[in-house]
Amino acid sequence: MPDALISIVIPCRNEAANLPLLLDEIGAAMSGRAFEVIVVNDGSTDETADVLAAQAAIRPFPLRHLRHEKSAGQSLSVRSGAWAAKGDIVATIDGDGQNDPKYIPVLVDALRQAGPGFGAAQGQRLKRRDSKVKQLASRFANWLRNAILHDETRDTGCGLKAVHTDIIRKLPFFDGTHRFVPALVIQEGYRVVHCDVVDRSRRHGSSNYGIFDRGLQGALDLGGVWWLRRRRRRMPKVEEIRHG
Repeated sequence: MPDALISIVIPCRNEAANLPLLLDEIGAAMSGRAFEVIVVNDGSTDETADVLAAQAAIRPFPLRHLRHEKSAGQSLSVRSGAWAAKGDIVATIDGDGQNDPKYIPVLVDALRQAGPGFGAAQGQRLKRRDSKVKQLASRFANWLRNAILHDETRDTGCGLKAVHTDIIRKLPFFDGTHRFVPALVIQEGYRVVHCDVVDRSRRHGSSNYGIFDRGLQGALDLGGVWWLRRRRRRMPKVEEIRHG
């Protein structure tokens, strides 16, 4: 389905300086494909709204602006974008420029080629550009998560993902869902394909997420997802059998 619409969702907060170049790169990476871009402005207090208004007027592709009145976090921003999406696949990418848009078509193609038994394609970062402390914290968190959830994913924190729209809308949403997409997709009865991606340095601004706050919240979320998987059966495939 090379001509099927792809919805690219960008959750962002105070990334006005990064968005124009990111949109340039998305346009180049998606050349020849049908796509829309949905920027979810998560309660930004900078010039994000003005930048998006100006960008929407000059872009040759549909650029949609969803605004949260107050910051609700990355997971709920992805949720807002997924429910607004018109495409059959939702591809997500962070708004800070650390994710390279050239991997969006790689993930989308990998998901399509994997077949109907696969629900998502997850990017896994190589050559991390974060500080050593962040890298070590992320490495430990990923090891612990995989040991408990067995999601066979090296790096769920990567913002580059591609998920069938009908599947991402089924996933339980909470403040941290975006870090557990592979486990939740597997819970729905699908498999996950993985693609290596190369990380980049942030161009402007600073991270909106602290190491220790994220670590504590991640531990609580991990316990919640573990409980969910223990208490909820894997969702069966449902087929209506017609007679006559």
